[in-house]
Amino acid sequence: MAEGHRQRLKSRFLEYGLDTFNEINALELMLFYALPRQDTNPLAHRLLDRFGSFAGVLDADYAELIEVDGVSDHTATFLKTLPDAARYYQRSKLSGRLVLPTLTDIGEFLVKQFVGVTSERVLMLMLDNGRSLISCEKLHEGSVSSAAVSIRMMAELALKRRAAAIVLAHNHPSGIAVPSPDDIIVTREFKNAMITLEIEFIDHFIIADNKYCTILNKL
Repeated sequence: MAEGHRQRLKSRFLEYGLDTFNEINALELMLFYALPRQDTNPLAHRLLDRFGSFAGVLDADYAELIEVDGVSDHTATFLKTLPDAARYYQRSKLSGRLVLPTLTDIGEFLVKQFVGVTSERVLMLMLDNGRSLISCEKLHEGSVSSAAVSIRMMAELALKRRAAAIVLAHNHPSGIAVPSPDDIIVTREFKNAMITLEIEFIDHFIIADNKYCTILNKL
């Protein structure tokens, strides 16, 4: 019975895609690959009961996941790879071919890079002279500061990628898209440093709750 159910879900996915699944079935399908010899339906129910939604399960911290009965280290690690894999896929697919000519274009791109990110993270976009994306790279896991993210680190990456312009971005996971006084200070430091290096510093974006703001206009 269980094997037949697995095959039906796999066939349904291949024919119609994940959009036709409810959250239980979608989570079951994911869990097939962490638990290949087990009925994953009860565990999918326990996870959804605990975290409220499919997104809630994938956003949950590793430590919270392994508290759920039936979730091993292997299963928790697998679930944590899924949001990162989606972001990695998008960056890989678009890198070098995506043009981001305006702050709105950049902001909309960055919001997608922080979907499912529950800890503070600092990213840097590197663009060429035509504003095509060269690379989007994680600089730091944690709050942005001149100590954690050095000017030298940014400059070395930009030079390595032959970037003509850069964008700094970080998120406020449990806050709002409004810069703190420290964010403004760090932005001013980075802007002045990039002027010296003749690398265009386009802006520093704050991302929160699928919204964004920029900082240069507040300096």
